[in-house]
Amino acid sequence: MFEVADAYDAFMGRYSGALAPQLADLAGVAAGQAVLDVGCGPGALTGELVRRVGAEAVAAVDPSEPFAAAARERHPGVDVRRAAAEELPFADDTFDAALAQLVVHFMRDPAAGLGEMRRVTRSGGAVAASVWDQGGGRTPLEPFWRAARELDPDARDESALIGVREGQLAELLAAAGLRDVTAAELPVDVAHDSFEEWWEPFTLGVGPAGAYLKGVDAGRRERIRERCRELLGDPPSGIPAVAWAAVGRVP
Repeated sequence: MFEVADAYDAFMGRYSGALAPQLADLAGVAAGQAVLDVGCGPGALTGELVRRVGAEAVAAVDPSEPFAAAARERHPGVDVRRAAAEELPFADDTFDAALAQLVVHFMRDPAAGLGEMRRVTRSGGAVAASVWDQGGGRTPLEPFWRAARELDPDARDESALIGVREGQLAELLAAAGLRDVTAAELPVDVAHDSFEEWWEPFTLGVGPAGAYLKGVDAGRRERIRERCRELLGDPPSGIPAVAWAAVGRVP
């Protein structure tokens, strides 16, 4: 049941796990609050929220049933539902904070999704989000996309998606009606034991990078692999990444 969730963990889990405490800090998540994880995936941020406020005070949603099922299994007591950000299944003013980690740029309608996060958050509560700096190339995936673009100038990474450039998340939160919006950069630096450890998750078909790799022939796949090895070395040194983040308050 959890093959998709396990693949995501291998591909992005170590990065999202390191990012989660920083986003929770930015949102001011603390004991006594009720909090919502929007686009929870298999539950990296969910776990951080549980550590801070307890499972019974955490809710989470994801449009993918395998992800929702994995989060439900991993975090007993959390109210995990299958739902899209644009249609949150909660009443107005339910939470003290609503957070979205590495998901705004994948929302069908980011403005609507953030508007829903504001709706379900109480007055004075926090709405916070983070997205990798795809526009600036400071992501864990940049070596892959650099190699892919060198061989195929038409390779499409995530740099054209909304929210991935400096200032965009803050603008989206302000447009959703949040006040006192603050932007931040959240750094993540993850070491890998070998090149193969870094490369293997790309072969699992996760996200745009995985989908691109599955869509090319074996020869090009091998050329991308070897170019990545040239760029990173073996083992790779730490791969520094930065996520854009922003938080605002509900009026």
